[in-house]
Formats: sequence, structure tokens, C-alpha cells
Amino acid sequence: MKNEIGLFGLGLIGRALATRLISDDHHVFGFDPSAEASEAFIDTGGTVVAAGDVWGYKTVLSAVFDTTQLATIIDTATPGTGATLISTSTCDPDLMPDLADRARAKQITLIEAPLSGTSKDLRDGNAVFLLGGNQNACNAQSELFSCLGRAHYYQGAIGQGNRAKLAINLVLGLNRAALAEGLVLANAIGLNQDAFLTLLQDSAAASAVMASKGPLMVTRDFRPLGRLAQSAKDFDLIRQIGGKNGQHLPFAQTYQELVDNGVNEGEGDLDNSAVMLAIERAKP
Repeated sequence: MKNEIGLFGLGLIGRALATRLISDDHHVFGFDPSAEASEAFIDTGGTVVAAGDVWGYKTVLSAVFDTTQLATIIDTATPGTGATLISTSTCDPDLMPDLADRARAKQITLIEAPLSGTSKDLRDGNAVFLLGGNQNACNAQSELFSCLGRAHYYQGAIGQGNRAKLAINLVLGLNRAALAEGLVLANAIGLNQDAFLTLLQDSAAASAVMASKGPLMVTRDFRPLGRLAQSAKDFDLIRQIGGKNGQHLPFAQTYQELVDNGVNEGEGDLDNSAVMLAIERAKP
């Protein structure tokens, strides 16, 4: 084995990280409170361990849901291990410096590496990582990031990686919503959605989102690659950082209303392409 790596969070992203690492001959030791997620992780070839045992490895990845869960990992961490903790989650950028300080007090180096891409993109090696934190610490993980994704970009001090990720997610989410609304309109006016999607992809409106999410919308295949609830959490952060910096984001507000509608309708665990369902429910 090349390396032994610890992993917190064994959901869609965590298992995709493990798949990449194991395929590159690493051994991954993971923890998740969910028995179902743990069993699926074992199926990928990972080894389930207790939370405290994850800190037995010099490199620890975190793929938890949000900033609060990342804070819990740090606050309950075993001190003095000298580990590097790499957070791949989308977190509140304004809270990351404090979390880095709390980690440093335990002799843990926190760097952020939120990823751009779905769990499928990650499994296929097509994810992009946005790094923030001490540049030397980030550079030391270059080989690991090359294993995990097709590119990684250093953004600056801790927090900057998540700021870049949120700005990307704003554009990406709005692209999904625009595609969904166009397909809903096509259906409403009597166009075949499948044929219309093909037409869209050969038009001036073409985008990468059409290739990744268009077929899911047309076939109504909403098995999760990236959950709607995650989009709701991310867009709440997007609007918060916009407000803190004096910028109203009207499209982001509309998108958040759509995904919140989906979550309230019990669709939070569906793929984020299920924003289409909220658009279909909208009436004049």
C-alpha cells in the first residue's frame, strides 16, 4: 500500500474519495455514524474504524455535511498526532480561520479542498479541488490531489477555497435551474423533451450541465449524485456571504426558494436535478 489514510464521512462523496484512493493502492480507514454508509464503504474496500482511530493516520480527509460537523471533528480530535486534516466539504468560509486555529491548538494542520463536481465526477477522476490554507501544507498534498481529481488550484489563505467553491456553485446551480425550466417549458408547449435536449446541446445555449443533468431530468432519474439538501445548504451560505459583502443575489434567492420547496416536499435526498420538480409545481 502507498499510504494509509483516515476518512470522516462515508456518504456519496466519502465513498467516491475512498474509491479513488483504493484504486491507487491506498488503504482507507473511515468512520461514519450511519451503519448503512459504513456497510457501503466496506463494499468499496475500505476499513471501518472508531472515530478516535481515524486520527491514527498522518493524512485525514473529511467529507462531512457542513461546517458544524467539521467543527465537531476538530473539537473531538485526538491532540498531538501531527495530522493534516483535509476538508473536502463546502463550509462557511468565514468560520474556517477559527477552525484552523482550533485544529492548530491540537497540532493538527487544517487545509480546505472543497471539490467541484458530483460524486460520479469524483469517482471518474474528473473532480476539481479548490485549495485554501498554508501553501506549503497544500503543496505537500499535491500527489494526493492528483490521485483524487483532474486538477487542483490553490486559492490562498484558509477560507478562500470555500469562497471560490460557493461562487462556482452559484453559477452551477443557476445553470441547472435554467435547464430544468427550459425542459419544463418545452414539455408545456408540446415539444418532445428528449429531442429538445439534443437540440439545446447543439445550440448557442449549450452547457456542460446539459450533458450531466439533462438526461436525468428527461428520464426523471433523480437517484442522488449530489443531493438537493446539499444545494439548499450551499445556497444559504452563498446568500449569507453575498449579504455580508453588500451584494444582493436575486437569482440565488429564487433558486434557494426552489430547492427549499423541494426539501419541504420531502425531496432533499434526491439528486439536485430534482429542482425540476419544484419548477413543475410552480403555477401562474
